[in-house]
Amino acid sequence: MDITGFKALEYSIPETPGVYRYYDRNEHLLYVGKAKNLRKRVSQYFANRVDTHRIRLMVRLIERIEFTVVDSEHDALLLENVLIKKHQPRYNIRLKDDKTYPFLVLRNEPFSRLEVTRKVQRDGSRYYGPYSSPTTMYTLLDLIRKLYPLRTCALNLSENRIAKAGYRPCLEHQLGNCMAPCAGLQSVMEYSRYTDAAHLLLKGNLGGLLLNLRKQIKECVARLEFEEAHALKVKVDLLERYQARSTVVSTTIKELDSFALAQHQDRAVVNHMHVRNGAVMRSFNLEIHLGLEEDQSSIMAHAMLEICNRYEHQPMEIVCNVMPESLPFVRIPCRVPSDGDKRKLVDLSLKNAFFCLQELLRKPEERQFASRSDRLLQQVQKDLQLPQLPQHIECFDNSHTQGSQTVSACVVFRNGRPAKRDYRLFNLRDVEGIDDFAGMEEVITRRYQRLLSEGHTLPDLVVVDGGKGQLSSAHSALVALGLGHMPLMGIAKRLEALFKVGDPHPLMLDKKSPTLRLIQQMRDEAHRFGLQHHRNRRQKAGMQSALDKIKGIGPENTRKLLSAFGSAERVFSASEDQLIAVVGSAKAALIVKQRLGGGG
Repeated sequence: MDITGFKALEYSIPETPGVYRYYDRNEHLLYVGKAKNLRKRVSQYFANRVDTHRIRLMVRLIERIEFTVVDSEHDALLLENVLIKKHQPRYNIRLKDDKTYPFLVLRNEPFSRLEVTRKVQRDGSRYYGPYSSPTTMYTLLDLIRKLYPLRTCALNLSENRIAKAGYRPCLEHQLGNCMAPCAGLQSVMEYSRYTDAAHLLLKGNLGGLLLNLRKQIKECVARLEFEEAHALKVKVDLLERYQARSTVVSTTIKELDSFALAQHQDRAVVNHMHVRNGAVMRSFNLEIHLGLEEDQSSIMAHAMLEICNRYEHQPMEIVCNVMPESLPFVRIPCRVPSDGDKRKLVDLSLKNAFFCLQELLRKPEERQFASRSDRLLQQVQKDLQLPQLPQHIECFDNSHTQGSQTVSACVVFRNGRPAKRDYRLFNLRDVEGIDDFAGMEEVITRRYQRLLSEGHTLPDLVVVDGGKGQLSSAHSALVALGLGHMPLMGIAKRLEALFKVGDPHPLMLDKKSPTLRLIQQMRDEAHRFGLQHHRNRRQKAGMQSALDKIKGIGPENTRKLLSAFGSAERVFSASEDQLIAVVGSAKAALIVKQRLGGGG
């Protein structure tokens, strides 16, 4: 898929967090990626210049793009992890090992331990996470252990074992980090109060804890204990950003299929999500065009059957936002959840269905020009009466100092934005004195002669800084190259009027016109770029020392003299003995001779 193919698709990609998937013509999954903004991230792959050969090769193979919308960047990260581990896409280089994001677990034991794990098991323990930020997880773990003295040892603390083993309190008990249930100093009921409080905190009920921490911060500030207050403030910030539950990964769901229906008049979309071991493994949108008025329950039943037949899939449990009129599967539980993780999953599925339906309902012309840059270029095309959308525009400006050191700048805008890698500078060779017309003709000739010889694409519009004279010179150059058909405009500085070839009357656009603003931006950018280069040339020429004019004094001796005396003036005012000490008697004699002859 090239940039043109992507531009036709771009309107359908939302600017929300999510996961995108690239497929080739054989429906092989090439790449899975996450994004905070799906449209911006995907568009980067189809930019005119891509950094690596690997990405360029992959982009050429892309035939189809799929995406799944999620609620947050955190969820996108987790879903990306799941899909890469399942499908092992060819162009993914991360997350292919057996590791996954960590969880916190309260073990199913008489005196529960709170630990970090990467493996979720159906052993009755309570799991929390996964955590995409280890810093947040370990800060939370450390905070819980400070608030609630939970044991960290791996001893078997069954009632019989405690009675027989005769454990003695360890160092953790002496430090106040554990109440020593191993030695019978704490009952199961008393210990469970700590684990229940930790459970509520890990579930996300942070209100009371945050209130208490903020109170401690104020007390520390009142006592001028600012370091302690800062440490508490860091914990508050991390807890406020902490998410204990994820929509796309949940430890409470073993295997589940979610269906959500979004409908408007005769168009409908049903989104299907398949969850296995708590993670979303597949997301698919089924588009439906209704010939007759159908009840939503009937639509849902047909969609369920079609999707499961397409994937040859037999659901174990179904949740949905609309109950089907008759379930197409025998003895499979199906319900509309009201809360909890299953409700969150249905809401996420419905969100994806609505995004797809929204694009189906757009008018064709709205689809074609859905992005902001396309709307701008459409307006430029209309105002300037161009034959095609001006996705590639080039602008030229000349700079000189009283006819000397004439330079020209060419700036390139693609899709309404500067493409700075394509900017070019020209030191004009055939122009003598002040002749802006000849300068414009030379630079236009050199620029497009080069593009033609190298086979590059030509711009959709050329803009020159100047009035009818510069415009006529540029047109003459294009005609000589056989490019007289290329759209060409001139912009006059005084009235900001636009001139077209063959039209004696200037085009006066409204000062607030986006077309005029774009052309002004290009003209100003070309002027800035050319002026910067012109100043550099003048500065370099002005820095040539008077010593360079002395025959026999080369660059190396000039460097020695300037290093020793600091300037050409001081060199010419130095005594002969001082000069001999730096460059020797022969070179010193040349400098003295130049000075006596009036050259200094």
